[in-house]
Amino acid sequence: MEHLDVKQILNVFNYFDGAVIADETGAIVYYSNQRNQRGDWTPNAAETSSLQQVLKTGKPIYNHTERLSSTGGRVEINTYSTLPIVRNDKVVGAVKLFRCVNAGNDGGEVTLCRTETESPLYCLSDIVTTSSRMKEVKQQVLAVASMDSPVMICGETGTGKEMVAQSIHTSSSRVQGPFLSQNCAAIPSTLLESLLFGTVRGAYTGAEDRPGLFEMADGGTLFLDEINSMEPAMQAKLLQVIESGSVTRVGDHRSCTFDVRILSAANEEPHRCVMEKKLREDLFYRLSTLQIHIPPLRERVADIGYLTEHFIAVNNSKMNKNVLGVSPEVFQRFEQYNWPGNVRELKNIVEGAFNILGDGRFIREEHLPQYVRQRMKKAEKVAVSDRGRSDDFIGLKERVEGYEKQLIQTALRSTKNVYQAALFLKISKQGLYYKMKKYGLSRQRRGRNML
Repeated sequence: MEHLDVKQILNVFNYFDGAVIADETGAIVYYSNQRNQRGDWTPNAAETSSLQQVLKTGKPIYNHTERLSSTGGRVEINTYSTLPIVRNDKVVGAVKLFRCVNAGNDGGEVTLCRTETESPLYCLSDIVTTSSRMKEVKQQVLAVASMDSPVMICGETGTGKEMVAQSIHTSSSRVQGPFLSQNCAAIPSTLLESLLFGTVRGAYTGAEDRPGLFEMADGGTLFLDEINSMEPAMQAKLLQVIESGSVTRVGDHRSCTFDVRILSAANEEPHRCVMEKKLREDLFYRLSTLQIHIPPLRERVADIGYLTEHFIAVNNSKMNKNVLGVSPEVFQRFEQYNWPGNVRELKNIVEGAFNILGDGRFIREEHLPQYVRQRMKKAEKVAVSDRGRSDDFIGLKERVEGYEKQLIQTALRSTKNVYQAALFLKISKQGLYYKMKKYGLSRQRRGRNML
């Protein structure tokens, strides 16, 4: 049996929109398309052929493309990978994971600016924050939205680069046009070229007449994520297309012009990528006419509690629960944690805690993943060590008052009102008001939407 490519599998799991599972006879036993929930997308012959092939050979198929039609006449182009399900060295089924790269109304015109009833694109109002640095990012989004120059969005993985890209599009004059997004790290260079530029029938085995993302995004916005992961040869081709304003499909000799605003993103510092030859210098200057830098979560500590409340509220609504917040110990660890996965990691941690919380009202340490608990304990030791060096001459009274203030802040953030915060702290409401006045604390309103 052929060994599976772990890197390829991780790429699929990071970006897939749906899945099809077949048993050993080829019968479909599960089908889900998370991008389109209206139920009119069903597996067809083209979609099940890769399942049949994998069932027969036991070999995985990575990064292929396909075109599907719905009962309503809409067209969807997917990239997919199909993997065998093996038990005791026998293929007992196959699973196909796919990602949508477009969604259209018919075989010709493609519309990707989603409506309010179908997973709308993010808008500027969806980025709600208490961080001054993130408020500056929002101001930058408004400023660049009125222009038509390329924008490079820089930030670590999980900071919300695609949310910012979508907000630029929805704040711009191109809002009625399509918004297309492609992660350049998710697929190999040969397939990326076909997706971006399109193909003509006969260009290679199985090639069909298909428009690329540049053609489909005409009049709108094309977002290229993790541009620093694109192979140098592909970067050169991309640069030529952008500078000429025209694209030639793979296998064709004719070119067509396009009107597309290019947004790109890098998950590493772009100048360092240029120095390390990960990003062509000429392409960097072409794409970074305007730049937006998104700070990591560890550099905007004020947002940690704010976002935690938001994700708790979201999961309360989704799972029909009434979780009030996190325990003081968890909140303290959250503020000390380095958050390598940024906002995405925080979101996933809160959602995971909800799944094992039961009827509890507060997320406690035992509800966090094991790896997070271990990392947070290490972070706490470093914080305690640092405090020990700088606080040697702080007296007991100051230490107690500092800890009391921290607990009250945590309780106020983790509960809906002062009464619940008092219950949480096991003191009277009047007593809590007195301490809030003593420490200059006030009850902050919860944000509705957050990055």
